[in-house]
Amino acid sequence: MVRVATLLLLRHGRTTANADGGLAGRQPVELDETGRAQASVVGERLRAVPLAAVVTSPLIRCRQTLELALPQASPVVDEGLIECGYGSWEGQPLKKLAKEPLWPVVQQHPSAAVFPEGEAMAQMAVRAVAAVRAWDARLTAEHGPEVVWLACSHGDVIKAIVADALGVHLDLFQRIVVDPASVTAIRYTPLRPFLVRLNDVGGELSGLVPPARRRRRRAGRSTDSDAAVGGGAGAPR
Repeated sequence: MVRVATLLLLRHGRTTANADGGLAGRQPVELDETGRAQASVVGERLRAVPLAAVVTSPLIRCRQTLELALPQASPVVDEGLIECGYGSWEGQPLKKLAKEPLWPVVQQHPSAAVFPEGEAMAQMAVRAVAAVRAWDARLTAEHGPEVVWLACSHGDVIKAIVADALGVHLDLFQRIVVDPASVTAIRYTPLRPFLVRLNDVGGELSGLVPPARRRRRRAGRSTDSDAAVGGGAGAPR
């Protein structure tokens, strides 16, 4: 079995913009009452998970989520996890934006979408994936291959990271759902990533903690395959 780090991707809790149907973007939108409750609940779920590090988008809704969910943590801000820069779209109702000529591009061909006065979706995907892969490698080097760590970010950002892990084109990432306060788990092996959990809003998370390393390895067992990590034949469930 190849032992690798486990990345937990946490989307922030519901915000006032989510509730009102607006596009928050990088505006300082805060959690609403439902979002604060969601953050507290996910904190209870994370209590059994020993996190070696917590990394976050700089936006206040992510920092509020972590303050409620993991009050003892000391999150490190990483600009690579910030929301996509929606430019002049930020703060506008989604109903209005749905009438814009760019809207079908965002929905059907997001790799070509560049927001007016903002960021390209492809650019967002590249910097977000680079950020989590760099942190994963760094934390593995510092803490060993059984490390578990968490990154708190935004819906489109997490969807882009998941699309990369699945090896699918960014144009397919709108098929992925990432709800507020959901947990997604990814493991990056030497050969390929594995999506372990997706959009988990209520499941038990302690099972994501790697079991203690066995002192003796069974003779003749290959250590080059990553099948066990991905749930291949004979892999633990």
